[in-house]
Amino acid sequence: MQTRNKFFDDMSQMMTNAMGVAQGAKSEAENAMSSMVDRWLADRDFVTREEFDAVRAMAQKAREENEALKARLDAMEKKPAKKAAPKKS
Repeated sequence: MQTRNKFFDDMSQMMTNAMGVAQGAKSEAENAMSSMVDRWLADRDFVTREEFDAVRAMAQKAREENEALKARLDAMEKKPAKKAAPKKS
């Protein structure tokens, strides 16, 4: 018959509790660091990803419109100008 040693039971319980505290401390440290980084970024007036993507899409659209207009202008410049025949009075 095996007897349970109270010392080992207490040490086991203490280690289990210590692991729980360590996990809680890790979670708290991650939350604190995350909020500190968020606050730092907000103070620097960095844009959000959504704002960046919206401006990027607008710039892409403007670039495409400019290319289309340039192509139309080049085509117009290449066409010979039609001269109207002078009207006889």
